[in-house]
Amino acid sequence: MLHIHRKKILLIGLLASLFSPELRAQSTMRYRRVHLEDYEDRAIRYGFLFAAPMTRFNVKYSPGYVTADSAYQLYSPNKVGFRVGFVMNAVLSEHFDVRITPAVSLYGRSVEYRYPGGIQKTELRESTWLEFPLLLKYKSKRRMNSRMYVVGGTSLGIETNVRRREVAGASRLLTKNTDLTVEYGIGFEQFFEFFKFAPELRFSHGLVNLFEPLQGSPTSVGIQKLRTHTVTLYLTFE
Repeated sequence: MLHIHRKKILLIGLLASLFSPELRAQSTMRYRRVHLEDYEDRAIRYGFLFAAPMTRFNVKYSPGYVTADSAYQLYSPNKVGFRVGFVMNAVLSEHFDVRITPAVSLYGRSVEYRYPGGIQKTELRESTWLEFPLLLKYKSKRRMNSRMYVVGGTSLGIETNVRRREVAGASRLLTKNTDLTVEYGIGFEQFFEFFKFAPELRFSHGLVNLFEPLQGSPTSVGIQKLRTHTVTLYLTFE
């Protein structure tokens, strides 16, 4: 009789251990599939990207801005653009990579002038840029199929063509066709069966004064420097 009770107790303990939350969680983790397990063994990896940049000019006012003949309000609003490009990633160590993401970007930056009497003028500069970011990437330790990373570096931009919208009574806004920016951002990598997907948020600050004044132009009064500022959401696939 005692032997039968011992068997019952052992059977209840075995069932309880099999259905305990901790063991179920361990069993789930044990059989969770890890995608692209050999991904880190590749020295160089390639991919492509799509991005939505929100960009504007950072305006530095000239002494002429405070004169009676200048606009009482002068600013550059945020404009949404589009970017598409390629990704080349070279592994340096367990946590560091070098990343090159050449891309074509479409921008429509503008400067708006408001004068007394309700007069408003807008100078829109629509342009296409070839951009060549060179970035250092620091990645965290991979946890199953995901990990975080941060990037930082510089980017060279070259304007390929420009379309100017002429506004009645306004002169053209001229800017230089090369730019150098400092960039930094944060991203999240998710590994799937056949590819890696990574959304990334990156900030860009222009180092070059792009403004080119025109003699006698009313739009040149009040501006001393124009530098680019861009916040971009990237979607990369590798």
